[in-house]
Amino acid sequence: MRLRYIRRKCGWALLTLWFVLTANFFLFRIMPGDPIGLLARSQRLSAEALAHQLTLFGLDRPLPLQYLIYLKQTLTGHLGVSIISGTDISTLIAGRIWPTVLLVGVGTGLAALVGVLIGIKGGWARGTSFDRSSLYGSLLLYATPEGWLGMLLLITFAGTLGWFPAGGYTSSSGDTAPQLGDIASHLFLPALTLTLGYIGSFVIVMRSSMIDVKDEDYITTARAKGLSDGQVRRRHAVPNAFLPSFTLIVLSVGFILGGAIVVETVFSWPGLGLLTYQAIKDQDYPVLQAVFLLSSLAVIIANLVADITYGFLDPRIEEV
Repeated sequence: MRLRYIRRKCGWALLTLWFVLTANFFLFRIMPGDPIGLLARSQRLSAEALAHQLTLFGLDRPLPLQYLIYLKQTLTGHLGVSIISGTDISTLIAGRIWPTVLLVGVGTGLAALVGVLIGIKGGWARGTSFDRSSLYGSLLLYATPEGWLGMLLLITFAGTLGWFPAGGYTSSSGDTAPQLGDIASHLFLPALTLTLGYIGSFVIVMRSSMIDVKDEDYITTARAKGLSDGQVRRRHAVPNAFLPSFTLIVLSVGFILGGAIVVETVFSWPGLGLLTYQAIKDQDYPVLQAVFLLSSLAVIIANLVADITYGFLDPRIEEV
């Protein structure tokens, strides 16, 4: 039964991947803008050079043939080259992955840790002043646009107080290796923005789960055995209530490679989010296709891992 469940989930993941590949190809070809004209204007090519570039990018071929070439190249790991810079896209992405993983990983990890702990305490002590204040604060942070929050932190702590750099990844030049403290000072404000932006969802989900399980029969039985309130919460309530939050955390990990477009743009953080913004502004379709495909693939894999792991943690889900 478990093997059949895993095969079914893998099959759906492959079907989703094919749909994403197809949508990724056609989406950027129905967007406003003319890649041929953009190519000619951005590089100021002669007619002969433009014809060569069109052949190189496959823009002179029928759309169905472009689609087949795109599938073949993508499945063989060839992501193409940038229309604007002519740089290999794999090289562009490789140079942006680590800053994004660092920023979004730290922000997501801190938000998950703090949010789950607050949700546990608030849900277990429902109706208390701590529960009400944490719930209202979480809803406020959840509804706050990350870009506005980032600009507010930037103006306050970088502009007015001057405690942190205004943007970038490091202050060192290309000839000098960046220092850990320098990177950390640049990381603080964007990571804080993401942590505050993400923390609300973890608090709300964990609090709701704790409220659902605290009145279950096995909680009453545990109390009847003479266990203390802390033991009941730690041994019985939290392990069962944590399952929805676990799924949310795994899915959030999948979004790491997508980058944080708004936050990275506000703080000039040289990650995949900023690369995506620049590609959208320049209508660099191959770069957009590659970044969107990478982020979609990460989400699909994370969702698959969450489904399979959830099936092991709660065997009842396999019957669904």
